[in-house]
Formats: sequence, C-alpha cells, structure tokens
Amino acid sequence: MFYKADTRDHGMRYDPFKAIVAPRPIGWIGTKARDGTHNLSPYSFFNIVHDNPKIVMFSSGGLKDSARNAEDTGCFTTSLVSAHLMAQMNASSVAVPHGVDEFQIAGLTAVQARLVDAPYVGEAYAAMECVVTEVIRPRDRHGKPSDAVMVLGQVVGIHIDEGIIRDGRLDMSIARPMGRMGYMDYAEASEVFELLRPKPPETAGGR
Repeated sequence: MFYKADTRDHGMRYDPFKAIVAPRPIGWIGTKARDGTHNLSPYSFFNIVHDNPKIVMFSSGGLKDSARNAEDTGCFTTSLVSAHLMAQMNASSVAVPHGVDEFQIAGLTAVQARLVDAPYVGEAYAAMECVVTEVIRPRDRHGKPSDAVMVLGQVVGIHIDEGIIRDGRLDMSIARPMGRMGYMDYAEASEVFELLRPKPPETAGGR
C-alpha cells in the first residue's frame, strides 16, 4: 500500500502515521504558570535532541498550558513515566481549564525543582530540570505555519531514584518506562536486551 501523506487515501479507520513512528517516549511536562499555579501534562511528541549540551524537546498541538507556561517562565521539567505511574499519567492528560492542578487530579506530589522554577513528579524514578532555549513554530514544505509549538530546553539538573541503579547503570527493567504506540495503544519496556554496535570491517592492505 502507498498513499500520499496529505490525503486520507490509506483506506483505514485511523491515520497510521503516529503508529509507524513508535514507540515514542512520553515527556511528562511540569510547568508553573505566571500566577504560580502548577501544570502537568504528558506529551508523546517528546525526545532527546542532543547530549552535549543535553537538549530535550516536546511539541504541543497549539499553544496549550505546558508550552505557554514554559515560554512565559523560561523553564520546565520532564518526569519519567514508568509502569507504576501509568494510571496517574493518564489521569493528568484530562482536558481541564487553565489553572487546574493536574498534580492534584492525579494524586501526585509536586516537588519544586532545585535549579528552575517548575515542579516535577515526586513519585517518578527520574526527572530532568530544563531551561528553555528555543520555541519554534514549525512550517510545512510550502512555508505555511502549522499549529504546532515545539519547545526545546537544555537539561540543567537530573534527579534519579537510586533504586533503579544497578552496577553503575540505570536498570530499565526495573524502571519499566512506558511508550506511546499510536492510537490509544501503549507499550511497557520491561524486557531489555543489550545489542552492541558492530565494529567496522578491516580493510585489506590499508590505504
């Protein structure tokens, strides 16, 4: 099957695009509004951009509270969504009016970050404190602005629960991070295996 991406000629009930780009990590974005109220929302348009400096990004469909707060205050946090917090993550995704605290809705502890003015999830195995570096409104191939708002932030502080550290590494089989698979489907990364990168072949005789 082939179809042009700007059409619905795939013949399926739902657009398969986001299911193909999967699994996607979930950025559990914590922000504080100008009036001091807390906000917590999960974003599956989230990922690492670089590791030196450490840059992460999340993208919002429209200027929602997380993106607006991050742009207004210049910071945000992102907390790791593990299997034991799946129900709370889902609860925090509810659409509520501005100023309603999703930490309270989900029964979570809002912990004030050390280096930025934003809260993170106290029950999470890991969290990152981020300073906004760019806010981008992506355009399509014709230069037309989309409704997306992409927020990039440099990680300035990292919190890790020592209970997931084994032999000097994070044991992700304990952390059991969740990923978005498209539609309303999710996956749990509890079966972990190591795959080493192959060495380049030796060339005969050299150069």
